[in-house]
Amino acid sequence: MRDARRVKPKDNIGILFPYIFDRRCDAEVSSTKQFDLEKLCQFVDKFNENSQEEYKMTYFHGILAAFGMVFFNRNCLNRFIKKKRLYERDKIIFSFVAKNKLSDSGEEKLISICLNPECTGIELSRKVAVDVFKVKKSNSNDFDDILNKFTTLPGVILAPIVSFVKFLDKHGLTPRVLTEGDTNYATVIFSNLGSIKAPSCYHHLNEYGTNSIVITIGTIKKVNGKRMVDITFTLDERIADGFYFAKSVNLAQEICNKPELLKEKLSTKVEFEN
Repeated sequence: MRDARRVKPKDNIGILFPYIFDRRCDAEVSSTKQFDLEKLCQFVDKFNENSQEEYKMTYFHGILAAFGMVFFNRNCLNRFIKKKRLYERDKIIFSFVAKNKLSDSGEEKLISICLNPECTGIELSRKVAVDVFKVKKSNSNDFDDILNKFTTLPGVILAPIVSFVKFLDKHGLTPRVLTEGDTNYATVIFSNLGSIKAPSCYHHLNEYGTNSIVITIGTIKKVNGKRMVDITFTLDERIADGFYFAKSVNLAQEICNKPELLKEKLSTKVEFEN
């Protein structure tokens, strides 16, 4: 498998699961947790007050950075099942959708960011801001251009092409030009529903691609004087067990409670009491 290595499940259940649940959507689980973001929000507010940068760090950027550290600390989250085999990606890729304008007519643009382990959470925030600005300014990216070419084809031609691409995907043979920039091949897909004042929600996984985790982030609200947000996780339970996932979510909260960690490299080992 390109850009990933095959790994052996740690127990018999891990070996059998892909045979019992051979489709990703059959093995998905979903859970919502309310996160305390007060300290993270304070950190972002202070950073913006003192920063000379042209861009502003957003709370969404801070959340992405926190999860960036989680995924470098918890490598099993960067795995996927293909042909009943377990693989671990060589890179961590975060994807999300950005609208060029917040309206019904606003076009959605796909953005994928490969995380650099030497990059700090602050630097990741800057990269996200710059990439979003570039996509909105140019009104497209390379993957959007490919989609535009496909979608201009008549249905009678498009249908067999899509079927062939799905066949290539099933066997791990999809060419790089069709995987780079496609959110379906990301480690995790984020949906910042708070940007449109909506609550977090369950979002299904797709059979196409290798994405195993989707995270939706709701609207930040004050609860008992603290800024809180509901975050919903949907994931393929075949890549790790429930305890592993629960500990990973708790680590995300720990980093939000200690946002000064975002000044460190994303690959920094974070020790905490679970």
